[in-house]
Amino acid sequence: MSKHVIAIDQSTSATKVFLLDSEGNIVRRFSKNHKQFYPKDGYVEHDAQEIFENVREGINKVAKGVEGIAAIGISNQRETTVLWDKKTGKPVCRAVVWQDVRGAALCESLKNHAETIQRQTGIPLSPYFPAAKAASVLNGNPEIRQKAEDGSLLIGTVDSYLIYRLTGCKVFQTDVSNASRTQLMALDTLCWSEEICELFSVPVNCLAKIVPSDAYFGADAETGIPITGVMGDSHAALFGQGCHKKGMAKATYGTGSSVMMNIGTEPALSTSGLATSVGFAFKGQICYVLEGNVTCSGDTLVWLKEDMGLIADIAEAETIASEAAETSGVYLVPAFSGLGAPHGDAKARALICGMNRGTKKKHIIRAAIESIAYQDADVIVAMEGDMGSRLQELKADGGPTQNALLMQFQADLLNCPVQCAAAGELSALGAGYMAGISAKVYENFEAVCLKSGKRYEPQMDKAKRVELLAGWKTAVKRCLKID
Repeated sequence: MSKHVIAIDQSTSATKVFLLDSEGNIVRRFSKNHKQFYPKDGYVEHDAQEIFENVREGINKVAKGVEGIAAIGISNQRETTVLWDKKTGKPVCRAVVWQDVRGAALCESLKNHAETIQRQTGIPLSPYFPAAKAASVLNGNPEIRQKAEDGSLLIGTVDSYLIYRLTGCKVFQTDVSNASRTQLMALDTLCWSEEICELFSVPVNCLAKIVPSDAYFGADAETGIPITGVMGDSHAALFGQGCHKKGMAKATYGTGSSVMMNIGTEPALSTSGLATSVGFAFKGQICYVLEGNVTCSGDTLVWLKEDMGLIADIAEAETIASEAAETSGVYLVPAFSGLGAPHGDAKARALICGMNRGTKKKHIIRAAIESIAYQDADVIVAMEGDMGSRLQELKADGGPTQNALLMQFQADLLNCPVQCAAAGELSALGAGYMAGISAKVYENFEAVCLKSGKRYEPQMDKAKRVELLAGWKTAVKRCLKID
């Protein structure tokens, strides 16, 4: 019997490929960064061909010398949009990354349809989603538009592109979690909405077949290994964290943050600026979620290091910030490419406020760390308002969870425990677990359930929490550009 599974995490900055054993443990790993392109203000692009080649290399390296690998699971950066030639599989332009806001003007022109778009898709009208990204590329490139019209172009999120390339251009499918984040899928039917596609002028014939997350996605053309589990990275982390019951929530801290809450088997639209989407489809059941995406989380610390030169490495941020008991009134709002949920303002720009002559580097660095927790707290508060109940525990994963100062501050702001995962690769593991369960390597989720990491209990008194949150709200208002 096969005892191994390959788990892929194709993220914003890198491709990671892991070999999992029969107990769901990582026994081999591969990681390779890909280039980031910033051709214009608000534009962020990737070379999808480079990404595919990195995935191919990773699979081959972790599989080398291992016989009988049962399945491949894929988690992917969501909303990043790829357009490629149907015959060759080669991209016709660079991939438009989820952070890219080139579709802002298009969204502005569609604002009279915003209610219809959210009612059908569950997602507030925004340039962060593939609908506006794909439309912007098609509208700005007549040759690409013509390929779309004559049926020789395919458009999809990274999962569908990788599936297509890995299967030798034979399978064009996307999982329902990724499809639900395109702003083109109708939540009630789990099919592409022809009305919404027409609004964005995105041809339906260019889009992939939507299937459950634990479907059979074809076999890798080189190794013959079947692909049996696919989810967007944040959805995979939700699954991997064991948030399988209504009311459970997790935050994935990475370049940005994804805060996601399981709301059960029926969709419910947010009135607080959040998105409703499909968490995953598993064993015939649909899990719906509320989600808020923070555009800049861990990337704020990268900015401190690479652009400002305030720290030598990311780990140093916590050490320096800990030298300050608090920020002394300094707030940093990292709206470098707008503010995500629940504010939804692509035009907002970053600021630092509250400084005085006594402000030092340690205060600014601490404010940068705290900004991550403030943004996630804004999303949780919006979720609590939509659900009409308080969050009992937040599960956390991602690299920044190693920052104890951040995690304790997050628990203090939320006034509820934060339970960190022991493993650091939740997106890959979640997809790997699903693929392994589908391929009968693992009996069920409990057989590979994750061990818990460090737990943080709230320690801050109410008066201080209220004071800090009020200061944060004032800082956010200063950078918003909403009319």
